[in-house]
Amino acid sequence: AELEKQQADILTVTQKAGVDGRLFGSVTNIDIAEGLKAQGHEVAKSEVRMPSGPLKTIGDFPVSVALHHDVVVDVTVTVVPEA
Repeated sequence: AELEKQQADILTVTQKAGVDGRLFGSVTNIDIAEGLKAQGHEVAKSEVRMPSGPLKTIGDFPVSVALHHDVVVDVTVTVVPEA
């Protein structure tokens, strides 16, 4: 329920990326759900809505989390390259 209070939550995901900013692999709804769980939010992978599909580049991306049929929370996912 804490996620409901934070309308603009930010999740940072670290992935291996090439020099051109493209990821080796992608960030999926499973990665986002696990990241939110690590922050203390109970989110199932099926609740994460990614209209443009898996994230394949570094940057900031808007993602929606449908907690209930009438409660949708917007989350910004920031994908950063692994050091």
